[in-house]
Amino acid sequence: MVPETPNLLTPYTRSQLALRNGQDRDEIWCAYAGVIYDVSASRLWRNGKHYEHWAGQDLTAELINAPHADWVFARFPVVGKLI
Repeated sequence: MVPETPNLLTPYTRSQLALRNGQDRDEIWCAYAGVIYDVSASRLWRNGKHYEHWAGQDLTAELINAPHADWVFARFPVVGKLI
């Protein structure tokens, strides 16, 4: 689920994304397919952990093992793009 205007998104590095892990700051973000989503409102991401996955990371490669597809990201706000 990639936004239609990716060039208008704020760019964040992997280091900046890593700070939004639910531990260092209140923000709980994760990336998928180059897009960064704010999953802070999800009860499944409390404290920055979702089963064996941690926030503040690019989860693109890990989605293949998930019991859901990329449609799950449609419910979360987009906050930027991963560069």
